[in-house]
Amino acid sequence: MPGKLFIVPTPVGNLEDMTYRAVKVLQEADLVLAEDTRTSSVLLHHYDIHTKLQSHHKYNEHQTVELVKERILGGMNVALVSDAGTPGISDPGFLLVRTCAAEGIEVQTLPGATACIPAIVSSGLPCDRFCFEGFLPQKKGRQTMIESLAAETRTMVFYESPYRLVKTLEQFAEVFGPDRECSVAREISKIHEEHRRGTLAENAAWFKEHEPKGEIVIIVAGVQQKKRRNEERDEKVERFD
Repeated sequence: MPGKLFIVPTPVGNLEDMTYRAVKVLQEADLVLAEDTRTSSVLLHHYDIHTKLQSHHKYNEHQTVELVKERILGGMNVALVSDAGTPGISDPGFLLVRTCAAEGIEVQTLPGATACIPAIVSSGLPCDRFCFEGFLPQKKGRQTMIESLAAETRTMVFYESPYRLVKTLEQFAEVFGPDRECSVAREISKIHEEHRRGTLAENAAWFKEHEPKGEIVIIVAGVQQKKRRNEERDEKVERFD
């Protein structure tokens, strides 16, 4: 009888954000696949979990996915964790889930920690409808992708490195307009958690003077429907002039 694949979210900051079920699954699994075994070993030690760890990250997943699949088909229950948050969301996991699903293996994804939801809820921007864009391309296609979102009416969610934060906010200000509302969430669920709300221009200026550190989530307001209609009307007028 084949085993199962469990996708297990891990804390993005405070270790106490683990759920009871997540701890139980990791304790009972035959194998835990970890993005970085050094990072995950700290979590497992904290919860007195002694399950065997194996490395599974973006640099080796194409080589290991078939072996993992065969182990699960052979009866092993395997749990996948990333360094923080939910595997597959801007972290390794998609390839293994797709491979197991195609093979008919049961995949159970536990609800749990992710950085984007606390960031958007705390932003004060509309969160009834939003789009998650994750990390932007670092070079090729970056500007094109940003420009493609200029008319997006939903609140937008981005992950970003602290080293590129100012550049990204300045690019957003250039394309979306400097007065577009945004919130920058930093170090979610950690001691120095911070949410800076304001315009794109204001946040870019702040972080130019105050070097950002830690994990970053940028929340950007969508374009207002009325403003979008006015812009579309102006474009039509220009075409007929």
